[in-house]
Amino acid sequence: MHSLRTRITLLTVWMIIISVTVVTMVSVFFIRHNERREAQQLILLLCETGERNLDYYFNSVQKSVGKVSAFVEEDLETLDSLEPKQLSAHMERVGKCFDEMAYKANGVLTYYYRIDPAVSDTVKGFWFTNLENEGFVEHEVTDITLYDTEDTSKLVWFTVPKHTSKPIWLPPYITDNLDKRVISYNEPIYWRGQFIGVVGIEIDYSTMAEQVDSIRLYRNGYAFLSDAEGNLYFHPRIDVTQLTEKTIPKIPDGALSDSTFFQYTFQGVQKQAVWLPLSNGMRMNVTVPVSETEGDWQKLIREIILISLLVLLGLSIFTLFYTGRITKPLKELTKAAEQVDKGDYDFTLNYDGKDEVGRLTSTFKRLTANMKDHISDLNKRAYVDALTSVRNKGAFSTAVEQLQGQVEASNKELIFAIGVFDCDNLKLINDKYGHDKGDIYLKTACQLICRVFAHSPVFRIGGDEFAVILRNDDYNNREALSRQFEEAKEAICRSAVNRWEQVSIAMGIAVYDPEIDFYVVDTVRRADKIMYANKRQNKKGLRTKTPELPDITS
Repeated sequence: MHSLRTRITLLTVWMIIISVTVVTMVSVFFIRHNERREAQQLILLLCETGERNLDYYFNSVQKSVGKVSAFVEEDLETLDSLEPKQLSAHMERVGKCFDEMAYKANGVLTYYYRIDPAVSDTVKGFWFTNLENEGFVEHEVTDITLYDTEDTSKLVWFTVPKHTSKPIWLPPYITDNLDKRVISYNEPIYWRGQFIGVVGIEIDYSTMAEQVDSIRLYRNGYAFLSDAEGNLYFHPRIDVTQLTEKTIPKIPDGALSDSTFFQYTFQGVQKQAVWLPLSNGMRMNVTVPVSETEGDWQKLIREIILISLLVLLGLSIFTLFYTGRITKPLKELTKAAEQVDKGDYDFTLNYDGKDEVGRLTSTFKRLTANMKDHISDLNKRAYVDALTSVRNKGAFSTAVEQLQGQVEASNKELIFAIGVFDCDNLKLINDKYGHDKGDIYLKTACQLICRVFAHSPVFRIGGDEFAVILRNDDYNNREALSRQFEEAKEAICRSAVNRWEQVSIAMGIAVYDPEIDFYVVDTVRRADKIMYANKRQNKKGLRTKTPELPDITS
């Protein structure tokens, strides 16, 4: 016959068993739910970052064309007729306006203003190209009279806006005469209700592709571009320029739906993905294998279940003797678990007893600390360059956006400068000595930049390109720091034993000027131009050359 004490003990033990089981199941449910949600939010964050970067890029082009279009139609109103002399003078005025706008839009390959042959058979318009990235030069215009302008499948940059009578982004196509893959934004021009022609800008497809290709997540996550009809415009693992109707892969049904989050299976791998619309009609998609997003929380659940079993065993043994003692720390632990469940990892657990509750408390703290570090590590991976450990291109884009927000929100003039750096001869070192020596070269260059501009954030924005944002003391001392940079660079070259230990870096620093910089990226572009001027000077020998070291390999 069981005693009352035994019955109470058994009842308490069963209650503990049931309670711990329920808590474990609930914890497993919430952890699984929260980890899935956090993985989705991380994917969405990368998708939003890519979407903002591309939309900022597309909007700058769209604004430039819109401003030119407004200027064109205002200037047309000053004409008495469309006779060649007045139309030619109109072209000169528009060309000056367009030239200024095109330089302010990143990645512009060509810009044009074409007149409908039905309006004038002598004044055809103009077409400027920047194929070598050395400035725009006038190119011979396409002879529109050779095409059927009623066929919108030909000469799409002209025929589509003509027949739709509205501004339009066109999907990637091969531009006339240049054999370049581009996307373009075009607006039709009217004078007193009559269609006159088209103004537009073509941007290099590779510039857009590079931004999308830079998006990486976990080990096998990536981004690609499509549209609502299932057309694939860019994929990091598929050369879409070589696709035909027979070889083009099927876009997942989820990517064609109205749901932002979707799952699909590709080549036997289940994937989690997110899509967001772009301002030019495309869709930004970010996808990652489900196994990579769920691996951590599955391990976490197993650890929690194991811990729960250990706690259950301990509580079953000591519940009769330590009920009062464990009540208070259990309440504290429950409160901390509720905070963690809400996403708040900043809690205090003071109980440090040597019993099961104490072990549970310390394990819980380690567990939540690991979770917090894991989340922090994921954020760091998204914005830190793996080779140099400085911030990456995504972090630079975010910093530029934040500066732009401060510029727009502040009533006072924002004071800062942008520095752009480019490492010379990286390809030569990689080819001649190996990529490991190229990595040493990049690290040495990065360390030099970080050491000189010690109070400014440093970013690696390309394979051999870096950038800094100068504010406060570094901004005020920028000239002295520039001299110090040159001196330190020369000192490194003098003391170098091997060729890859030398550093040859072109530098350009531009101060933000609201009178000429409509956007922060304009300052970046000016710094980039100054840097390229410095690079050309270095190549022409106008600056002191670093002595050539003997060819020594490690």
